[in-house]
Amino acid sequence: MEIELRGISKHFGSVRANHNINLNIKPGQVLGLLGENGAGKSTLMNVLSGLYAPDSGQIIVDGAEVKFNGPGESIALGIGMVHQHFMLVPVFSVAENVILGNETVGFGDYLNLNEARRRVKEISETYGLHVPADVLIEDLPVGLQQRVEILKVLFRSANVLILDEPTAVLTPQEVEAFFGIVRALRDAGKAIVFITHKLHEILEIADHVNVLRQGEVVGGGNPANFSEADLAELMVGRPVSFNVARTPAKTGHPLLRAQDVTMHTDTNNICLDKINLQVAAGEVVGIAGVQGNGQTELIEAICGLAPIQSGTLTFEEQDITSLSVRQRHQLGIAHIPEDRQKSGMIGAFSVAENMVLNAYYESDYASGFEIDWQKANEKAAASCVKYDVRTPSVFLPAGSLSGGNQQKMVVARELERAIKLVVAAQPTRGVDVGSIEYIHKQLIACRDAGNGVVVISSELDEIINLSDRIYVMFDGRISGEFDNRTGQADRQLIGLAMAGAGKDVAA
Repeated sequence: MEIELRGISKHFGSVRANHNINLNIKPGQVLGLLGENGAGKSTLMNVLSGLYAPDSGQIIVDGAEVKFNGPGESIALGIGMVHQHFMLVPVFSVAENVILGNETVGFGDYLNLNEARRRVKEISETYGLHVPADVLIEDLPVGLQQRVEILKVLFRSANVLILDEPTAVLTPQEVEAFFGIVRALRDAGKAIVFITHKLHEILEIADHVNVLRQGEVVGGGNPANFSEADLAELMVGRPVSFNVARTPAKTGHPLLRAQDVTMHTDTNNICLDKINLQVAAGEVVGIAGVQGNGQTELIEAICGLAPIQSGTLTFEEQDITSLSVRQRHQLGIAHIPEDRQKSGMIGAFSVAENMVLNAYYESDYASGFEIDWQKANEKAAASCVKYDVRTPSVFLPAGSLSGGNQQKMVVARELERAIKLVVAAQPTRGVDVGSIEYIHKQLIACRDAGNGVVVISSELDEIINLSDRIYVMFDGRISGEFDNRTGQADRQLIGLAMAGAGKDVAA
C-alpha cells in the first residue's frame, strides 16, 4: 500500500498545526518523521489515521483519493497507529488486549479465545515479537507492552504502521531489539512511519526522513546525507548544542545523605539494598542504570513517596526519614517525576492550575480558604515566558500541550520556588532536542545557584553530560561510583557497573 498526502492543512482555532504538507509513504520503507514537540507530527498522523479530518488537502491511497469519517475506516483500509502512551488494559491478557474491539467469535457468537490466541502466536512468531498470549499486561515489562501495541495493529491486518515515539520508554537494550522488529516488518513489505525526537535513531533505522517545523515540512531526503547537527538545525531553526556547557562545580556543604537505606516491595522482596550516597550543595549527582534496578524506588524514598524499612535519610543534618512529602517539599526538596502524565500533572487542569499544584496552600497563593487565582495566573504566565512553555493561554488544559511543553511546565513549577535540592527523574524523556538543551541548561543553572541536583536517567549520555559525580545502580544496590568533574568518566567501567559485573566498581 502506497500513501500520498497532498497539501494537508489542519487548524485548531487560531493555532496552525499543519500547513500544506506533502508526504509519501511507501511499502517496504521506514519513513522517519522528525520535529520539535508541537511541530505537527502527531496531528498529521492523526489525520492519516482518521482521528482528525483535514481542513484542506487530499489523502491518496494506491492512486485513489480517500476520505475517512473515523479511525475505523482508516483501520479497515490497513492503517494502524501505535500511540506514544500505551492503550492497554492492565488486568487483561495479551490476547484479550489484542482482540479488544475486534473480537473473534465462533459458533453462536461466543468469544473464540482459542482462535485469538492462535493468531496472536502466529503473528508474534512471524515478526519476531516473542510475546506470550496468556500473560497479563500488568506482568509484562514496558518493552513487551510496546510489542503488544504492535500486535494489535498487525492483528487488524495493517500494512501501514505509524509508530509515535516508540522508544520513549525503552531501555537501550530494548531499543535494539525493537529495531530488529521494525526491520522485519519493513522487509515483509510493511510501510513504517517512525515518529521520534531522537536523531541517532533516524540515522540508524530510517530509509527516508522528513523534518517538520511549526507545522510545515522544512526538509528531508536520504538520512545518509545528514548529520545529527544538520537534522537538529532543521528541527529548531538554529544550531543546537548537544553538550551542555558547565564550569567546574563549586561544591558546598552536604545536603542529602542516605545511610544503609533498605526498601521492600509489597511482596516483601528487597528493591533497595543498603543504599549509601551523598549529595552536596552546588553539584549534580547522576544515578545511572538500566531501568528497573531500583532507581524509581530510590526517588520514592528521597521524596517521601514510599516508606523505607531500615536506614536513615538526612537533609541538612535533619532526619527526614519519617517526614511526609509536603514536609520535605517545605524543606526545599523539589521533584520532577519520571512520568509527567502519570504523576507530574493533571491533564484536565489548566496550565495555571498545574503550576500551583505544589504551592496552592502557601501564602503566595492562599487567600483565606481560597486560592488567589489572579496571582496564580500571573505567576503561571510569567513562568511560561521564562521557561519557554509554548501555549496560547495558561487557561488551556495542560493535556492539550505537546510533550515537551508539558515537561517544561513541570520543570518550571518545581524550579520556580525556593529550593535547595531537585530530584529530576528522566527529565528529558520524550522531548525534542531543543527542549533537551533548554532543560539541561536549567538544571545546570540550578546547580550553579548553589543547589543540589540529582539526575536519574536511563540515557547514559545525559548522565555524563550533566553530572559531577555518578552512582550506578544494579539490582537495588549501588554497583559503582565515578568522578565525572571533567566529563570524561570511563563509559566502559560504567557499563560494567550497569550490568552488575564486578563488585562496587569505582573510578
